[in-house]
Amino acid sequence: MRKVIGTPGVKWGDAEKALWLSQQVVQRSYQNEILDKIEKVKSKFHVEQYGSLSYNPEKYPLFSVRSKDWDNTKDTVIITGGTHGYETSGAQGAVRFIETEMENYISKFNILVAPCLSPWGYETINRWTPQAIDPNRSFVPNSPTDEASNIIKHIESLNINNIIAHFDLHETTDTDNTIFSPNLCARDGLGEYEEEEIPDGFYLVGDTLRPQPEFQRSVLDAVEKVTHIAEADSNNQIIGENIQQVGVINYPCKELGLCASLTNAPYVTTTEVYPDSPKSSPEICILAQVAAIKGG
Repeated sequence: MRKVIGTPGVKWGDAEKALWLSQQVVQRSYQNEILDKIEKVKSKFHVEQYGSLSYNPEKYPLFSVRSKDWDNTKDTVIITGGTHGYETSGAQGAVRFIETEMENYISKFNILVAPCLSPWGYETINRWTPQAIDPNRSFVPNSPTDEASNIIKHIESLNINNIIAHFDLHETTDTDNTIFSPNLCARDGLGEYEEEEIPDGFYLVGDTLRPQPEFQRSVLDAVEKVTHIAEADSNNQIIGENIQQVGVINYPCKELGLCASLTNAPYVTTTEVYPDSPKSSPEICILAQVAAIKGG
């Protein structure tokens, strides 16, 4: 595990956050890997810029892709990816769904996909914003992050009153143990981080207030045709949470400010695929994300 910034047990101040930011470097291209792909679907779907990241608006415009023939009598499905930019298949799974599957469902549903909420995080392979804030704890009133506040305002501006489902696409990676969780403990002055078991396989995070176990099971049944489902650990838990059924845990999404609380949809799930598994690959992870959406 690499050395973390700051003094153990002492919260980061501005100096520590600035030092952390200075160490972040661009490692891939949002333009080439996300925006160029979105450009190619403009003939089939309505592509809209709904905002930008204020710290570099020209480099980081934010786009959604939605059905051209929007019909307010239909139910609406929301798909978000790249909430955590480092979780590659979250963004790429959303893009792949747009490219290969979305057209098959727009006769039954209005569909809106925001494929990469956190493009700076995508490029720097990072969980946080440049301000060292987790966007997936920022879905709250007066959100402290552009990543969350822009998509919140976008969804509100559309006045959608029939959102039936929301899929938020994520990964759980080995770097949670080696980079991001140690940094979290350092930032918040929590002392030295103790490694946790990373689940080998795909799992779902439901909402405590909207658990919908049959919906979660349907998603996993579809995913299981593509990749393996994570098993519980010796405590019958996944990432420290009691399992509700095989491959499913629940979080209080609104209380935690998670992206899954973006809407009041009755059916909501957060996908978690494990890209570092010896049984997996980048392509399998992307296909698993697509299967999850289709399964729901």
